[in-house]
Amino acid sequence: MAKQQDRFVCQACGAVQSKWSGRCDACGEWNSIVEEIPLDSIPKGLKAGKGKAVELVDLKGESKSPPRWTSGMTEFDRTCGGGIVPGSAILIGGDPGIGKSTVLLQIVAALATQGRKCLYISGEEAVAQIRLRAARLDLEDAPLKLGAETNLRNILASINDEEPDIVVIDSIQTMFVDNVESAPGSVSQVRASAQEIIRLAKRKGFAVLIVGHVTKDGQIAGPRVLEHMVDTVLYFEGDRGHQFRILRAVKNRFGGTDEIGVFEMSDQGLHEVPNPSALFLTNRSDDVSGAAVFAGMEGSRPILVEIQALVSPSSLATPRRAVVGWDSGRLAMVMAVLEARCGMSFAGVDVYLNVAGGMRIVEPAADLAVAAALMSSISDIPIPQQAVLFGEISLAGEVRPVAQSNARLKEAGKLGFTKAWMPALSQHLANKEGSTQKTSLDVFELDKVGDLRLRFAGD
Repeated sequence: MAKQQDRFVCQACGAVQSKWSGRCDACGEWNSIVEEIPLDSIPKGLKAGKGKAVELVDLKGESKSPPRWTSGMTEFDRTCGGGIVPGSAILIGGDPGIGKSTVLLQIVAALATQGRKCLYISGEEAVAQIRLRAARLDLEDAPLKLGAETNLRNILASINDEEPDIVVIDSIQTMFVDNVESAPGSVSQVRASAQEIIRLAKRKGFAVLIVGHVTKDGQIAGPRVLEHMVDTVLYFEGDRGHQFRILRAVKNRFGGTDEIGVFEMSDQGLHEVPNPSALFLTNRSDDVSGAAVFAGMEGSRPILVEIQALVSPSSLATPRRAVVGWDSGRLAMVMAVLEARCGMSFAGVDVYLNVAGGMRIVEPAADLAVAAALMSSISDIPIPQQAVLFGEISLAGEVRPVAQSNARLKEAGKLGFTKAWMPALSQHLANKEGSTQKTSLDVFELDKVGDLRLRFAGD
């Protein structure tokens, strides 16, 4: 009889290895390889059994949209796609101290006040600590049930007894299954704990909000399969040096991704920011060079933020390039285009780029605003205060059109801006979005990034 071959599978990428190792050779993840039973070792009786046929339906048909439980916090409901769906699993990650527990306590307290039966289970804090936070947030009168437990068997028994509508698990890395031989927070414990909680939530129909720790790289700690198991993944972003916090949806089976909710941290907890553009643009000066207002899109929401650039002489052999809130590789590309296509030189100078308010921009439409801020700083000519910019820059120096131009212009017009520097719309986008001349702003369409200098001279 042939010897049974061991099978070790990476839980992050699915690569199969013949022996266990601490690091996966395929994806580089650590502690992600576990032993799995090969298919050949399964008894024949299990493979020979006939399964029940699945009921198949046509693609076209009438299906009811899932119901929603709105918390009353518009920014959170927007990020979730309109509210919490019963039976869904929501994973919330973020840096330590960013406000994950605070915002969840506010949300479930609001839902409990509306008549929803909510259960808050903490594996990190005692009940007395949660009560202190609730008193500080003026939430001690909310009909919310608290519990401090890490044993998942006890937690599931409590959920079966209480039959809640919403359950908060804070956090999944502290939970453990007593029949899994590993420490809490390990890959196997996190996967087993999440699987049991989500399975019960689907069967009972309650929504579960799971807090997840993040690694030093900003990713949720534990196996990557954890993000695949849940319905929605939210990241709580922000710099603790700023008062703004951004809740971003990176996965949502019941709504759009890249939707954001903006909150402001205070002594009384997190407060919603219904108009983040106006808040990000406060205290702007009209005679400072190197500042450009970018009209960006976060999901379906247009947001205006200020991009600040500073170009200063450097005494270092290798000048510094410091970026906060944007991709450093993309800054290097924009600087290379300005040097090659516009004749500008960044040799011997330090370049600093910052997105005001702690916001992080990921879309390439910010290229034009970054280029304008660099031009303004190196020439010491301020950009007109009432101008907004957006557009993608190609390696050939062309300014390429971006989507949802009308939404960006409309948001800029509401905030009092009168000028817009943007790329010329292609015929496809023009037909899709309609003419940009419907806006009240003076629109200046740019074909090349070098046309920015003409705009400085003309304005």
